Amino acid sequence: MTGSPLVLEPLFMLGPVPVTRPVVTTWAIMVLLALFAFYLRGRLSREPGKLQSAAELVVEAIDHQVSEVVQRDPAPYRALVGTVFLFILVANWSSLVPGNEPPTAALETDAALALVVLAATVWFGIRAQGLRGYFATFAQPSWAMIPLNLIEQITRAFSMIVRLFGNIMSGVFVIGIVLSLAGLLVPIPLMALDLLTGAVQAYIFAILSCVFIGAAVNGEESTPPKARPEREPT
Repeated sequence: MTGSPLVLEPLFMLGPVPVTRPVVTTWAIMVLLALFAFYLRGRLSREPGKLQSAAELVVEAIDHQVSEVVQRDPAPYRALVGTVFLFILVANWSSLVPGNEPPTAALETDAALALVVLAATVWFGIRAQGLRGYFATFAQPSWAMIPLNLIEQITRAFSMIVRLFGNIMSGVFVIGIVLSLAGLLVPIPLMALDLLTGAVQAYIFAILSCVFIGAAVNGEESTPPKARPEREPT
């Protein structure tokens, strides 16, 4: 990347809408993940092969993390958290393709992901507590806290954007600089480190999504359902 990371040159125009490289890469990743999901679904068996076993392991790991953080049945949240994790992971690792920059190195992509999580947080919170119950959490511990609690919701999304964008963009810059100065083989260890960073950032983004959803469905001041003591028999 030679220009500013905040300025993206359009590849082509779709009517009046400019289409940039991160948009094209994002849609390509979405299509690949969808095709892989349909392919795997058509090959499901009671006697799983290596591919199905690996997929089941990933699903079990996602379910475990969701249940540990949200403290609820992971089924309603599996699709969102799993999709976010897999998309960011593949997007971060797409930097291995020669000449390609990961779409997560574009601020617009990270903002879109954070907005999806924010919208899902509100949706799950309303579905779990009801419209009145969810918005009542913004008045905890007092009505004077409503503005601060609303700002907190916005800053959560902003922190997710900055964290993902900063870590992925820094990796792109470092590898690009070292490659231009040292040649082809020297940046390989840095590329391996960049892959690890990409996996860690995908995991962190997914876990933060679980944390925010858990706070919405359980209430900011409430105790998670599994931790609530049982009533003593009367």
